[in-house]
Amino acid sequence: MLEGTRPIVWSIAGSDAGGGAGIQADLLTFADLGCHGCTAITANTAQNTVEVAAINAVPVDVLTSQLEALQRDLFPSAIKIGLLANTEQVTAVVRFLRVLLQVKQIPIVYDPVAVASSGAALTESNIGEAVIRELFPLCTLITPNLHELEWLARASVSDAGEIISAAQQLRESGSGAVLVTGGHGELVAGEIADLLWDGQSADWFIGKKVATGNDHGTGCSLSSAIAACLALGYPLRDACVVAKAYVQRGLRLGQSDRIGSGSGPVGHCGWPTELHDYPEVLVPGEKRGEIYGCFGGVDASVYTQGFPEPDSRSLGLYPVVDSVEWLEKLAELGVRTLQLRIKHPRTELRAQIAQAVTIGRKYGLRLFINDYWQLAIDCGAYGVHLGQEDLQTADLAAIKRAGLKLGISTHGFYELLRAYRYRASYLAIGAIFATDTKDMSDQLQGTKKLARMVALLPGYPLVAIGGISLERAPAVAETGVGGIAVVSAITRADDYVRAVGEYQRLFKG
Repeated sequence: MLEGTRPIVWSIAGSDAGGGAGIQADLLTFADLGCHGCTAITANTAQNTVEVAAINAVPVDVLTSQLEALQRDLFPSAIKIGLLANTEQVTAVVRFLRVLLQVKQIPIVYDPVAVASSGAALTESNIGEAVIRELFPLCTLITPNLHELEWLARASVSDAGEIISAAQQLRESGSGAVLVTGGHGELVAGEIADLLWDGQSADWFIGKKVATGNDHGTGCSLSSAIAACLALGYPLRDACVVAKAYVQRGLRLGQSDRIGSGSGPVGHCGWPTELHDYPEVLVPGEKRGEIYGCFGGVDASVYTQGFPEPDSRSLGLYPVVDSVEWLEKLAELGVRTLQLRIKHPRTELRAQIAQAVTIGRKYGLRLFINDYWQLAIDCGAYGVHLGQEDLQTADLAAIKRAGLKLGISTHGFYELLRAYRYRASYLAIGAIFATDTKDMSDQLQGTKKLARMVALLPGYPLVAIGGISLERAPAVAETGVGGIAVVSAITRADDYVRAVGEYQRLFKG
């Protein structure tokens, strides 16, 4: 993709004469999220807000000619597939995609449209076998609703356990991952929960139900929003939570429109910028998880009462160092937020942490101990910093009882939302840029994503980390983030005193 161009996303789907779903919804979604949409029409449907009068499938050669023309000039960064009207179309699309994917591997999102909201059948009854056998193995993600899940899995689903089992069955059929959308049922009254199963873990994304008569095209908009985010370089889980927020925003803000006498189209209202549109991510061990077929047991207050706030919401310059010597040198320069990260201790670890805590008290530091939460508690540290993987093993309740502040690393929207459920003292967002301390090439955020995450949590202590050189620091500061964590930019600087001064001028904590 050329510098400054929008990523191209294809929609292989049907045309909705009423403008609420299909390619019409897809194109609006692509534009809202900063992508250029192209279409290959599979059927011209005669429908409005109350009925589907006819499904007019296009001939296979007409469909193929559209795809071939697009490939010659408008190669996609992602593809969304919606309505495929018959097995011949499935076979033709699969044949085309197999050749396309030999040129370049790109994400493919399939929304298995089979039945309209009105109950009308949109495809041939025998299409399911061809879809599972031929199309699923090419897909990064499939996004069935509960009715489509039952159709494809040939099993009824009435609770969370059955939804998980059916999703696992579909994933084993060859698709990369399955996102089951919950808009046609409520496992908990007033909640709409989507399940993502990728073969390794089940994630539930939970949103509040919006009472609206304008919900036509929600499935199309969700799947096309996921495809758009994948085209923009978002990892799968980030793409799913952003897309769910996009649809939630459309349901909420599109309520006042009155289009037609039946179910009107969901709103297309731009990038989701408000936290209440984003789903809650069910966290491991949460007692609430029992309802959603996951092991529970932890009282919800662990997640809602939160950890102690730092004495400043702007943590400012936040060097991460590997020795108590560096701690003291930087404390003497007036740095007030520091992290001790000892990955390979060469001497007695407890003694180093105890010495660091003593230095922290001497200079009044906001000193966070990385990883070693038990020693941090024993030594009376100011706080502890944990990575995502540490959340599975650390005793968060013990950290909270000890009165320690807690920082959590995050890498994108999904992890930010999950970490936010713990109400940590601060959240670190990275990697903003590539760094030579750790390979984070698949999790780079950049300043545009950072600004969007900062906007979601105004006033919440956030720290940017990863490859933030002095040259890049002003662009990071413009996002509004209140803290900047640096590692080698200070400890390997030719003049660390000057480097500290330059960073402190941009970030004051």
